[in-house]
Amino acid sequence: MMKNEIIERVKAPTPGFFKKVRSIGLTVGAVGTALLSAPVSLPAVLVTAAGYMVAVGLVASAVSTAAREDKK
Repeated sequence: MMKNEIIERVKAPTPGFFKKVRSIGLTVGAVGTALLSAPVSLPAVLVTAAGYMVAVGLVASAVSTAAREDKK
């Protein structure tokens, strides 16, 4: 039952605001990934921040994908 609800939620239309949040999350995650995979040695603070950027981007994208419009 829970699996069907999740599938329905992900397939439902996403509101405009959450589409923007998803795009921003994907961008933040991509920047973090680029920093982590840079071929140069970066300061530890920057590497840590990049790790957080990837995590925040992933969560923002996942949550905004699961958001749906109410049927009225």
